[in-house]
Amino acid sequence: MSTNPLMTMNNIEKSFNGNQVLKNVSIQVEKGEIHALLGENGAGKSTLMNILGGVHQPDHGSIQINGIDSKMLNPRVSQEHGISFIHQELNVVSDLRVYENMFLGSELRNKIGFLKVEEMCSKTSEILAKLGVDINPKEYVRNLDTSYKQLIEISKALLHKSTLIIMDEPTASLAEHEVNRLFELMKNLKNSGVSIIYISHKLKEIKEICDSYTVLRDGEVVGTGSIENENLDSITKLMVGKSISEDRIVQKGTFGPVLLEVKNLTSQRLFNDINFSVRKGEIVGFTGLAGDGRTELFESLFGYRKKYTGEIRINNQSVKIDHPRKALEAGMGLVPKDRKENAIIKDLSVIHNMSLSSIGHFENAGFIQEKLEKEKFDFYKNQLNIKVHNPRITIDKLSGGNQQKVIIAKWLEVNTDIIIFDNPTQGIDVGAKQEIYQHIVSLAEQGKAVVILSSEAPEVLKICHNINVMYQGEITARFNGEEATEDEIMSYATGSKREVEKIG
Repeated sequence: MSTNPLMTMNNIEKSFNGNQVLKNVSIQVEKGEIHALLGENGAGKSTLMNILGGVHQPDHGSIQINGIDSKMLNPRVSQEHGISFIHQELNVVSDLRVYENMFLGSELRNKIGFLKVEEMCSKTSEILAKLGVDINPKEYVRNLDTSYKQLIEISKALLHKSTLIIMDEPTASLAEHEVNRLFELMKNLKNSGVSIIYISHKLKEIKEICDSYTVLRDGEVVGTGSIENENLDSITKLMVGKSISEDRIVQKGTFGPVLLEVKNLTSQRLFNDINFSVRKGEIVGFTGLAGDGRTELFESLFGYRKKYTGEIRINNQSVKIDHPRKALEAGMGLVPKDRKENAIIKDLSVIHNMSLSSIGHFENAGFIQEKLEKEKFDFYKNQLNIKVHNPRITIDKLSGGNQQKVIIAKWLEVNTDIIIFDNPTQGIDVGAKQEIYQHIVSLAEQGKAVVILSSEAPEVLKICHNINVMYQGEITARFNGEEATEDEIMSYATGSKREVEKIG
């Protein structure tokens, strides 16, 4: 360990409502290093970083910056110490322009108080150019793709000339080429003396970009050291407490009748001439790179988007779905990928987020049967291993992975015959992924028709019977899950191959 680290957190302890989240945690970050902070959802990573970022105060322990004791009384004080926090759940303001988001709270003004709009726009363009992004600084953020919103968050940290940047799942919504660009930028920052704390569940990324690591499990440090001295399996074991198999978990099955069939579905500039079917008991995967059109395709199927041509058949009946309610009535459910924007109501309790779409199951004569609602929540809590000490707290108090499990519980309770999961394990740790995979497989074994949309080829290879690869709005290949390889999938996902192959 260095005798002169940039940042040290010593013996940090923190409890919420009598539940101890951090137990005597210490972490040290050197100047000019990329330090991985690892652990399962609910291990305490976000709480520890929120203490460093001035969002929470520790019950016990100290923080030192360049060897000097520092109290992070609020986020502004943390920022004044050169710390920037890029949160997993994006904190951009959609109704402001790009440059306004960049300078929010630190606007440039002239002597008489007027905003220096053009100077802010110029600086915004300059910083975005470092990330290889060409966005009009006066564009409203609501009009941008999620990946660009993420890059704006990263650019804000650069703008503040931070000496320590906390990145919480920064690649979750980035395409592969954007991830490569981010890694180049991180290396440049490191070479210029900036330190980075990198939180990710993608262990291959950790191995590629990080110098050192600290692993938390159940609020305690269970390992720390140099990345080059570890392999991914040993780090996984520290995080989860056991090894995780990379083998396929889906079983060969005899499928029932076709529950969902799509014919010649087309939406201008989004997707073109899409044909596929999903049978009872079958798990069908759709994968590709960000911007391949798969999310838009299934948003159209679910009634979020209304402008398309072609035919959708459910249970051999042609249906016109122009509203999500009609999709539900037809027997189709969708677990969306963006928790914060599309899946949770952050001011509602955990239990009410679970029961929201199936409120009729718990209603009698206009009253909610709270005992029945609680029993059902406890069932899903055990099934999905949701870590929450009190289901009446608001859902935004949970870690991202546990929020995702509540969303999955919500749709399991709706109990549709067809269920679509859009990036079901985005931002979820390796142990929780296994639990969710097992649950998805059991849904198929119960006779559900399941569709998995995922940016991660290993994910569809692990749990899908059949796999469709999309590129620029078209299905460019179809594979039997038993026979496909990650390399083959990526060659079609990047557009280097385009011939559609028959499922074996």
